[in-house]
Amino acid sequence: MKNRPKMETNKIYHGNCVEKLQEIEGSKVDLVYFDPPFFTQKKHSLTSRDNSKVYEFDDKFNSLEEYLKLIEDTLIQCKKVLKNTGSVFLHCDKTASHNIRVILDKVFGRENFQSEIVWSYKRWSNSKKGLLNAHQIIFFYSKTKDFKFNTLYTDYSATTNLDQILQDREKNEFGKSTYKRDTNGSIVLGKEKKGVPLSDVWEIPYLNPKAKERTGYPTQKPVLLLNQLINIVTDEGDLVLDPFCGSGTTCVSAKLLKRKYIGIDVSIDAVNLANSRLEEMIVTQSALLNKGTEDYLEKTEKELAILSNINAFPVQRNSGIDGFLKEHIDGNPIPVKIQNDYETLEDAIEKLEKATIGKEYPIKIVIQTKETGITRLFNFQTDVKILKSLELQAKEFALTRTIAQQPLQRI
Repeated sequence: MKNRPKMETNKIYHGNCVEKLQEIEGSKVDLVYFDPPFFTQKKHSLTSRDNSKVYEFDDKFNSLEEYLKLIEDTLIQCKKVLKNTGSVFLHCDKTASHNIRVILDKVFGRENFQSEIVWSYKRWSNSKKGLLNAHQIIFFYSKTKDFKFNTLYTDYSATTNLDQILQDREKNEFGKSTYKRDTNGSIVLGKEKKGVPLSDVWEIPYLNPKAKERTGYPTQKPVLLLNQLINIVTDEGDLVLDPFCGSGTTCVSAKLLKRKYIGIDVSIDAVNLANSRLEEMIVTQSALLNKGTEDYLEKTEKELAILSNINAFPVQRNSGIDGFLKEHIDGNPIPVKIQNDYETLEDAIEKLEKATIGKEYPIKIVIQTKETGITRLFNFQTDVKILKSLELQAKEFALTRTIAQQPLQRI
């Protein structure tokens, strides 16, 4: 290559990606996100939100061989610029995913295949024949076996019995898994759990036409999707490359997450759009992701808010335990019970005590949510710690101020 200037980071370049990739210094990139044409053999177009611009994307090729040559040539150049600890994510759909997987094996080696990520989303269609297409594929390959990987965790599902997960198990003489017990017969409590490791099926909503993040570019992906990809295999300061950057979502995500980026696209309209997005970054928050699966949830919004305030996992279908602190104390889980609207404080304590019989928790917590009369507490032996909810503390503070501001009356 003849004295071409090296690419600067945090910029988006206009041009042919195979040629432009040769301007990047070798072994400098930590992640390549690769979202090429899908070989739909169609011309796609959409109008911007303000109807001022029509964005077009031509996904037509003379043959499948021509298309696959573009994929292979680009992957070869991407491999050259990747660090040995780097990874590539190639985004595609059902149209040519089987062909692309063969090329990825050829360029990166079957031994460096890590995952086939399924991006699942809800779509609406008037199609009357065939299954509704509601997912796309992201192939995850590393350059070597020594690749960077950050394990991400998700909360336990509503169907998970968290009380059981936080208890150690062992096999008895019959080979059956049972709860492990100490010499006193008490159940041995398990190690601290961070949650469930992220799976290879991601339910991240597709950008709907009214989303503020939506630009009108035909192939735009949600920032939330790219955030997850980038967080898995990079750290702050790492370099992210997108050779088909389109509307610039990858670069926006990288900037938000304090990574360096390089974007390339053959369309000058796409380059201009991506640069404008980097000036004013908008991310659409997903109500679906925030709510999760509702069918199995028993916790009210108020209870979930209380648990969130103390950094606790919620527990479903357990009348005596509403949650566990995410951080263990002295290596042990800490159960939490929330006083509900129909319980005295003593009733809440008794339920927590019954739910923890035979388990030596070092601390047990009841969250007091209201002032209630306690008739038996003075004779009730318990080591439960009582914490007042933020709402109750605020009410008491307001009452104290009201009393303090009242004028004194002469007797």
